[in-house]
Amino acid sequence: MGAGYGDAGPADDEEGARLGIAPDAVGSDATPGRARILAALAAARYHGFEPDPEDFHSAQSDGVPSPFELVEWLREAGLWARANRMNWRQLMKLTEPAPVVLLFNDGSAGLLTGVDAVERVALIKDPRGRQSDLPVPVDELRLSEVWTGEVILIRKPREASGDRETFNLGWVFRLFLRDKKFLRDISIASMVTSVLAIVPPFIVMSVIDRVVVYGNQDTLILLALIWGTVVLYETVLEYARVDMVTLLAGRIDTRINLHVFNRMMGLGLDYFERHPAGEIHHRINQLYLVRMFFTGRMFDLVLDVFTLIVLLPILFYMSSALALVAVATAIVITLIIVAFMPAMRRVTGQVVRAETRKSTHMVENIHGIRTIKSLAIEPQSKAEWDLRVADAADWRIQSGRLGNWPITLVIPFDRFMQRGLILLGAYWLLSGTATLDTGGLIAFLMLGGRLAAPLVSMSKMVQDQEELRLAISEVGLVINNPPETAITSSGIRPPIEGALSFQGVTFSYPGQMTPALKDVSFSVPAGTMLGIVGKSGSGKSTIARLLQGINRDYSGFVKLDGNDLREINLRYLRRSQGVVLQDNFLFRGTVRDNIIAGRAGLTLEDAVRAARLAGAEEFIERMPAGYETFIQEGSTNISGGQRQRLAIARALVTDPRLLILDEATSALDPESEALVNANLVRIGKGRTMVLITHRMSSLTDCDLIVVMHEGKMLDIAPHRVLLERCAIYRQLWLQQNRHLDPQGTRHATPAPVPIEAD
Repeated sequence: MGAGYGDAGPADDEEGARLGIAPDAVGSDATPGRARILAALAAARYHGFEPDPEDFHSAQSDGVPSPFELVEWLREAGLWARANRMNWRQLMKLTEPAPVVLLFNDGSAGLLTGVDAVERVALIKDPRGRQSDLPVPVDELRLSEVWTGEVILIRKPREASGDRETFNLGWVFRLFLRDKKFLRDISIASMVTSVLAIVPPFIVMSVIDRVVVYGNQDTLILLALIWGTVVLYETVLEYARVDMVTLLAGRIDTRINLHVFNRMMGLGLDYFERHPAGEIHHRINQLYLVRMFFTGRMFDLVLDVFTLIVLLPILFYMSSALALVAVATAIVITLIIVAFMPAMRRVTGQVVRAETRKSTHMVENIHGIRTIKSLAIEPQSKAEWDLRVADAADWRIQSGRLGNWPITLVIPFDRFMQRGLILLGAYWLLSGTATLDTGGLIAFLMLGGRLAAPLVSMSKMVQDQEELRLAISEVGLVINNPPETAITSSGIRPPIEGALSFQGVTFSYPGQMTPALKDVSFSVPAGTMLGIVGKSGSGKSTIARLLQGINRDYSGFVKLDGNDLREINLRYLRRSQGVVLQDNFLFRGTVRDNIIAGRAGLTLEDAVRAARLAGAEEFIERMPAGYETFIQEGSTNISGGQRQRLAIARALVTDPRLLILDEATSALDPESEALVNANLVRIGKGRTMVLITHRMSSLTDCDLIVVMHEGKMLDIAPHRVLLERCAIYRQLWLQQNRHLDPQGTRHATPAPVPIEAD
């Protein structure tokens, strides 16, 4: 252990390769911190997680990761992790099979894989050793010499088991029932509050029957003290109950929001491309109805149920005849509610759909406001908005009117329970058939009023329940789609050099009959500057999508450095690439923040280096605050060309081995395009660069150019060769460059020919 636990040797690289760890990602063999990272990786892999070593950045000058840094790294990967201090006795109580990371004095670490309580030894494995190595039994004395007492406890998060469960009412209820302690305390408080609520009517009964009739002042004082005590207890309990409800509501609300956002971020890009942003936004916003129900109305319903449970036996004890009348009235109220539920379900569904259409139009207009203003089509947009608002309002009115019917029909029965029972009770009292005296009748009516209120409240829950069901259904339409989380947390992590190979690749977009790619085959070595050109719809951008892992349901093989792209960890693949699109998003923050884009550990020097390489340094330095200038999406202090150069800097900041420029210069002005083109050779040096563009002038420096047409690859060769032998490429070139003399391009060296699919 540590110095006495076995020195690093050839097994280090073997283990690192098995875990998919590049040597420079975890330090050299001489770095003690290597064992800590390998130990944390091994423990994470036990739970089915593979944190990316590229995401780990240590602030320690000696390169030894601190417990806090390890915990934060593991948590970012989705695991539950905590640093703790333990002694030998506590260590002997760890009976779970999951490994525990032990931190040693020399900065290294070991894996506690088990304990033998009989022999009093801990079974520890060197994370730098071979996978087949057996753990070493270590006693207390030997361990105390090298162990700091610090451990990293790691386990799968509780939420992870439910991450792929269907989001529905059952899932929300299971989440609600997770906090058993809170629910137990709230239930006890509700029950006691319900019991205390029946005391005042009995005090009134005693005042009428004993104090008023017999003039007993001592009894009045005693009843007043009892009443005061009940009020005090009721006040304290109600405060405690509301406080616990608030805490539980906050916990549930937080869990639901975290779960929904995580599930939404785990969806594939193709889902967001198929659905309007306004539709997704509105559906996710339906969470507020779920929150309102489970954090407010749900608890009121629980209290009402407890009230009914407590009151009904007492009412039957006081007068079975009046209680039967009250129950019969309650049954009528329930039947009225049930009768309107199917109609309410249909109308509420129409309301949700109308609101979705309205919200979709609103969000689309916000995103497209520049186009709307430039085309002066505000009147048409307003007219469409008026129609959608009118449609939503019409269904809201219908829903309100329909919901008003059960409430209105319930009112006579509610009033009968509140006031009609006194007439019936008085009649029985005068006729001598009642089992109650005057005070008892008043107390029964007071309790009967408490019985009516929950029933009326439950009748109003019909519409709430339907809205809840539809709200959960709307949210589920988004987050219940198949996630790509599984492929982002598994797969190999090979070193990336940039050699690309397409072998018989055919791909069709969902719902499309015509394939976007048809038997495409080509191969380029690492470090190639590869251009892809063709008419619109020829499949150029589809190739970029496959390289990014956005679509994986293709036939054939796409290989990166000989590895099938579908076997590579998706998150690792994307972090190993730099991608620049035609329209790039600016994050709210400084220029520096936009360049490093949340990559932990990157500094201002990294941002400056990337900006210089992308040709963005000259305009950034002219900004008021330089790299600290605040920008955001839609900022007027940055032009389209500057935005594009920032996006290129963002893609270059991690020095990726594979850079994809998908129509990155098509929206640039001539000056900005010339500047970017002048930097392309310098940008592509030492990496594979895939340049997809309509601008033929950007392709002249490419080592190879793929010509696409209607999903097929027609040819692959350098620029001069394609001008001579590819008619479509020559046509595209002449359309944009008629003013140039093509002389000097006829004598070209032979070009590689397309390879056949395996």
